[in-house]
Amino acid sequence: MRMIKSGQFSNRRFLLIDKYARDHNDRTWCFWEDGDGFFEDIVYKKWNRLWFHAESFSKNFDIAPYQYKMIRGVDFYDYCFKLIREQHNIDIWQGNISLQRGKGNIVEITMDETVYQFSDAVLLTSIWDDDKIKADQKSAIYLLQHFKGWMIETPGDHFNAEEAVLMDFRVGQQFGTTFGYILPLDSRRALVEYTLFTEKLLAPEEYDRQLKNYLYTWLQLDEYIISAKEFGVIPMTNARFPWFANGIYHIGTAGGQTKASSGYTFQFIQKQCKAITDGIINGTLSEKKPPFLTPARFRFYDNILLRVLSEKRLAGDIIFTKLFQNNDSSAIFSFLDNNSSLRQDISIISSLPMRPFAKAALEKLIGNF
Repeated sequence: MRMIKSGQFSNRRFLLIDKYARDHNDRTWCFWEDGDGFFEDIVYKKWNRLWFHAESFSKNFDIAPYQYKMIRGVDFYDYCFKLIREQHNIDIWQGNISLQRGKGNIVEITMDETVYQFSDAVLLTSIWDDDKIKADQKSAIYLLQHFKGWMIETPGDHFNAEEAVLMDFRVGQQFGTTFGYILPLDSRRALVEYTLFTEKLLAPEEYDRQLKNYLYTWLQLDEYIISAKEFGVIPMTNARFPWFANGIYHIGTAGGQTKASSGYTFQFIQKQCKAITDGIINGTLSEKKPPFLTPARFRFYDNILLRVLSEKRLAGDIIFTKLFQNNDSSAIFSFLDNNSSLRQDISIISSLPMRPFAKAALEKLIGNF
């Protein structure tokens, strides 16, 4: 088992390779958090209250002790790269990596058709091969969380800037589990997203059509300016992502840090990054033992929900409606953060329709999937 020895952190050189310059606001990260976090200085907006909407149920939640937070991509990049550039042993390259592999203490990458080799090197990558994972794990469930968002500006006051909409299932469910999502920045500006948990993406124009329909039907908006757009796709799968393979350490989504049942990723990546950094500094980072693992029972829960959703044993809007209707927000967020106690887990699980989940759980336990 090879370890990175203690004391090597400050006198080693590090190389960060990114595909392109991170100099514009191409996305936002949103997450709930109890207290101040590492990126508190760049949190762009916070909400203490969240709405949940469904056809049969609506509720405005006070989410204390949590806050729902937004970080803009451009602020995150500026903050991180400022800290990185202050470290004299870190170099930054830009390019498209098409191949990466490690053998012994040699790391080889192909970037923009040029091959680079590094000796006495350790490679951590956030790149994963979607097709290879599907081919290697044919029995794995594979859904996609995909979304399109518009940052809109209205001519008059329209939004309550202190209340966001976490999920609005009043939108049509014809494509599968689908909801709206609204993050107001002030009384006239908001990020509005149309989000789906399905096997396939929609045609590009369909997202726009559905966003326009959502704004008109549920927000009574037909006059607004679209100042920015974003689109994303996040894997929701019980496929196992490797920690170490082919001489490479895998991090982020590529290292299994996207929660399979919800697509939430940002906070899990931060926890993994801290564990990796501590391992490098303390000399305990190893190839065989990941520094940060999702507890087994939460992987089991994720498997069950994915099975129920993928096989349409129960509609996603019904599942989430029952979840928010029968539990307080702090218990829900703790459960989705993999931080709940077993007693809390039992309480939350028992608040859901039992038959489809019990059947899927039994099938998992006896090895039918």
